[in-house]
Amino acid sequence: MDPSIDLPGVMDNLQEEVLASLIRLPLAALLGAVLALRPRRRGTPERQPAVVQTQIVLAVVGSLIMLVVGASLARAFGIVGAANLIRYRSKIEDPKDAVVMLCALSVGLASGVGLYGLALIGTLFITLCLWVIEGFEPQTRLFELTVKMGDKTLDMRPKIEEALRRFKSRYEIRTAAEDALVYMVTTPRLVKTDRVSNAIMELEPEGKGSVEWNEKSKDKIPK
Repeated sequence: MDPSIDLPGVMDNLQEEVLASLIRLPLAALLGAVLALRPRRRGTPERQPAVVQTQIVLAVVGSLIMLVVGASLARAFGIVGAANLIRYRSKIEDPKDAVVMLCALSVGLASGVGLYGLALIGTLFITLCLWVIEGFEPQTRLFELTVKMGDKTLDMRPKIEEALRRFKSRYEIRTAAEDALVYMVTTPRLVKTDRVSNAIMELEPEGKGSVEWNEKSKDKIPK
C-alpha cells in the first residue's frame, strides 16, 4: 500500500492525534448531551441524574474507542476481546463507575497501540467531563429514619421534626404509630447522623428512646 495515501481514520503522527481528539471528543460530548438532556414529554418517567450523566460519557467513550480502532480491523477485534475480559463481580450502584471501566480500557488500548497523544487527551477530557457533570449531582443523602420513644412517640413528633429542621434536613412521614415514627429524610451530605441522633435522644431524658438510620439509594425509592 502506498504510504503517501492518507486513509480516513488513520492517525500517522502526534499532531493528527491531538487535532482529531480536540475535535471529535468534544463533539461527541455535545451530541451526547443533546440526546441525554432532550425535553421530557409530559407523563413520562422522571430521568435519573446518574443515567443522564452516563449517557453523555458513553458518547465520549464511543468516540474514543473509534479513534483507537481507526481503520484497523485487528484493533477492532482486540477491543472486543479485551471488553469480554471485564467481569463485574460486585454490584455497581452508580452506572458511571461501569463507564469509567470502559474509559480505562479505552485509554489503555490507545497507549498499547502507541497513540500516546490520544491516550493523554482522552484521559484529560473524560476526567473533565466527569468532574463537570458530577458537579450537578445533589450533595445530599437519603435515609429511612425510625424513631421510637415508647408511648410518648406521637407526642414527641413536633419536637423530633423541629430537630430535623434544625439540621436543614427535609423529611416525609411514612409511618406514624403509637410507638414508632418512620420518616424518609434527606440530609445535606456533610451532616453527621450521630449529631442528629443525639439531638433527638436529648428529647427523652430517661434515655429509653431509639433512633435508627437506614441509608437508601435514591433510584430505588418508590415515588
